[in-house]
Amino acid sequence: KMIINALNSGANTFMADFEDASSPTWEQMMDGQVNLCDAIDGTISYTGPEGKVYRLNDGKLATLIVRPRGWHMKEKHVLLDDEPIPASLFDFGLFFFHNAKKLIAKGTAPYFYLPKMESRKEARLWNAVFLYAQDALRILRGTIRATALIETLTAAFEMHEFLYELREHAAGLNCGRWDYIFSFIKCLRNHPEFVLPDRSQLTMNQHFLHSYSQLLVQSCHRRGIHAMGGMAAQIPIKEDELANEEALAKVRADKEREAKDGHDGTWVAHPLLAPIAKAVFDKHMPGPNQIHNLREDVQVTAADLLRMPEGTITMKGLRHNISAALRYTDSWLSGKGAVPIAHLMEDAATAEISRAQLWQWIRYPRGVLEDGRKVTLDVFRENLTQELAQVREEIGEQQFASCKFNEAARLLDKLVTTTKLPAFLTLEAYGML
Repeated sequence: KMIINALNSGANTFMADFEDASSPTWEQMMDGQVNLCDAIDGTISYTGPEGKVYRLNDGKLATLIVRPRGWHMKEKHVLLDDEPIPASLFDFGLFFFHNAKKLIAKGTAPYFYLPKMESRKEARLWNAVFLYAQDALRILRGTIRATALIETLTAAFEMHEFLYELREHAAGLNCGRWDYIFSFIKCLRNHPEFVLPDRSQLTMNQHFLHSYSQLLVQSCHRRGIHAMGGMAAQIPIKEDELANEEALAKVRADKEREAKDGHDGTWVAHPLLAPIAKAVFDKHMPGPNQIHNLREDVQVTAADLLRMPEGTITMKGLRHNISAALRYTDSWLSGKGAVPIAHLMEDAATAEISRAQLWQWIRYPRGVLEDGRKVTLDVFRENLTQELAQVREEIGEQQFASCKFNEAARLLDKLVTTTKLPAFLTLEAYGML
């Protein structure tokens, strides 16, 4: 249903996500591949519980882009020499083998988003994979087009190098803002001065994030390719008209900033937001792109990328981090990788920020609430217990017993209280699927 609605949404492109918006159970990964094959064949359909039938429109559909899992993940169900193979290669290889020639015959091509890369060497590896895959299927080199997500702090310092390594296949770069914030925390985890404020205060108006966004536009346009904006995580609020208008206003403001900064396109989390984002870009970008806007006025330094954001740590922010991390991890362990929480579409990236912030607030002296109280292990555990009780009250004892909240709470406690910040929540949780 999601694939059908996304392809019918009126957006220019749809990214089918095997990464942060997926829980990588074997069934989910296989169903995703089968659904994409059916979508490309034009045979995909879905009948809802109420009997409504969903099919692809006869008119123009969104162009399909696929995001495989990052290099850090393994696919434990497929072994090579008794070792799990890289999930990136599994997701890419299966999709490319079964669909590349069909896409070319339809006048399009295999398009990919490449996540979580931390250095140009990982981009070089992807380029080598692309060359091998195209040669193996006797497809012209350069047919594959890929957009690299700049969503790690180290990648922000190597944008030109990424584009050079992917030069035969590069379509552009994308601001993966949520993972970028997580990476900022992770890369600087041993520096007590880099303690970030509430996640809600980490907007793209913060200097370090706006600098990174502008640098991406300048880097891409200098090389003649697309600079894509970041994800708007808001989702429609059907039951509250006023709250819904406030959410949509945030989406419009975010997309206006991106369009005015020179971005050539953007992401939204929900198909119903696509017309809003499209209208903003159509207004400020009458052509297919604005690559001509070289942003020669931009002068971003290392100090700009590393400037500490302004803001405060609040009890509301602490509770939100606990709630988001707990509820998302429960859903992930239950096979759902994208979860609406507090009218935002949470995925692995936002959950990673939540648990990493809790870790640094407990660990360092600057982890102090605006009322002067220090965030401690006891404060965290007390509020985690309260959140669990609130969830149990919300959904009832029977449903609570069938969920994974207790396992999620134990995992969150481990991630937050360990001495060394774990690299990825999903790596820690994968063995529990």
